[in-house]
Amino acid sequence: MTEKKYSFITIFTYGLVLFSPVLFQSLLKAGPSLIIQLTTLTYFLGAILMIFYRIKSKTFGLETRQKNLLITIVIGIVGIPASLILQMLILQIEQRFLGQSVASQNTQNIVQLIMNNMIFILATTIAGPIMEEFVFRRAIFGSLEKRFGFFLPALLSSALFAFAHNDGHYLLYAGLGCLFCGMYRYSGRIWTSMITHVGMNLLVILTQLALQS
Repeated sequence: MTEKKYSFITIFTYGLVLFSPVLFQSLLKAGPSLIIQLTTLTYFLGAILMIFYRIKSKTFGLETRQKNLLITIVIGIVGIPASLILQMLILQIEQRFLGQSVASQNTQNIVQLIMNNMIFILATTIAGPIMEEFVFRRAIFGSLEKRFGFFLPALLSSALFAFAHNDGHYLLYAGLGCLFCGMYRYSGRIWTSMITHVGMNLLVILTQLALQS
């Protein structure tokens, strides 16, 4: 599978997954609980499809310089506290200089959905981050990095990553996106940033659930 075909089909699949709750509600007239369950299933199907696309696609330029598996895992794990520290720093900047609230409406909405149906935690902490790494880091950043270098593709993919979350914390998500791009480029493996992203989401969601319980 060529880079262009891979990128298109990955982004297209992601779009279908994002709009699946609307389709379930309009076509099936399903209740909230069933919609959450079907959405979770769709997230996992999307993640599985993207793993399949990855296997079938050609190796990107930055992936020819791969670190070994152990280093990949170590970097991914170390990236978890690094991403949390980066979050705290950017939130302080947003609060002090931009007058934004530290609270994330996106996170609060997700936590509320999880409290209504705990199965959704699997979508937001595992399947969701996997898809986002394939879309924003590999399909967008990875496919453009060889031609344009690091900074422009990283800024583009991170800006799109921020707008996709759409809760006002654009600087926060863009900063995290750049961190994930850097991890992917350094290791040559998308699984590095994926480990960090999954671990970060899991810790944030579990912390919010503990605070609200």
